[in-house]
Amino acid sequence: MAVFNRLESPRKIEDAVYDVIVPAGDGWMKELEPGQVLRIVDLEGNQAADTLFYDAENPEDHYSAIATMTGQGNIYLTAGSVLRTESGKALLTIVADTCGRHDTLGGACSAQSNTVRYSHDTLPMHNCRDTFLLQMAKFDKGYLKRDLAPNINFFMNVPVTPEGGLKFDDGVSSPGAYVEMQAHGRTTALVSNCPQLNNPCNAYNPTPIRILIWDN
Repeated sequence: MAVFNRLESPRKIEDAVYDVIVPAGDGWMKELEPGQVLRIVDLEGNQAADTLFYDAENPEDHYSAIATMTGQGNIYLTAGSVLRTESGKALLTIVADTCGRHDTLGGACSAQSNTVRYSHDTLPMHNCRDTFLLQMAKFDKGYLKRDLAPNINFFMNVPVTPEGGLKFDDGVSSPGAYVEMQAHGRTTALVSNCPQLNNPCNAYNPTPIRILIWDN
């Protein structure tokens, strides 16, 4: 299912109500109001942005990879994809996408998965799971480790092998590629700008991303 559905946005950067650069390996967490549009920009290309979404009114109803894939009949995310929660609720819709395909199978790197996939000496390396937990603690609205779930990897290329396994391949995004999502209700967004150095998801060189928000 190698779907690439590219669609540019009509929104202008100067009209954004929020604009921030997230350095390589750093994280970001913020609530979106109903109708607001979130854009994540891969500034230098080939950079994975691990992302989770929550119903801000009911954080236990978080993004569900299974409900999202089942609802669209496809394992990849692209323009037109509806991001659904565990209950099946539509949380956001991807309204623009110049990369064309995003992963929702590979999950987030952690200290534990790094040691299993690569080597024991990677244990102290920075990872997305720890970034998620740090951002939750700083956000200070009751989000805890129990609220972590299988996440989206924007701009990340994780093809499925004929045997049903996963491969972490070179990214398919280019400098300036972006993905835009419109929130259906109050939604909490959590991003880890992936620090992974052990596979090609970041071209072995993590780089910054840019995050913008429009009111509609």
